[in-house]
Amino acid sequence: MAPQLVTRQRLLINKFLYKFKPVVRGDIVVFRFPDDMSRSYIKRVIGLPGDKVAIQDGKVVINGKILNEPYLALEHLDQGSYPTVEIPPNHYYVLGDHRDSSYDSRHRGAINQKTIYGKAVFCYWPFNLLGMVN
Repeated sequence: MAPQLVTRQRLLINKFLYKFKPVVRGDIVVFRFPDDMSRSYIKRVIGLPGDKVAIQDGKVVINGKILNEPYLALEHLDQGSYPTVEIPPNHYYVLGDHRDSSYDSRHRGAINQKTIYGKAVFCYWPFNLLGMVN
């Protein structure tokens, strides 16, 4: 999830939020990896249930409109194109911010809401990165 998150960074995960509020586009979620439920992944939510998501020359297109992604670093973009997919009910399309090396919904497909167990909200280590996660 670089450049927003870095290796060995320690985060507070809100595990209660999604019991009261829905997942929204842009949330950084923590979820169980579908192929190995003992592993957790952290990715940004891009597509919501019912959305049509495509990637054209590295730009994410949601329901026909290019998604503004100011959190991405230009040097880590993936310039590839991926076909349009419609996100099924109770599923989310997630992407890593480090697009050129992230294993995410472009390769694995949308994730089931049942695997999401929290939202990354605050970094507490290292101290120079102390603060809210966006």
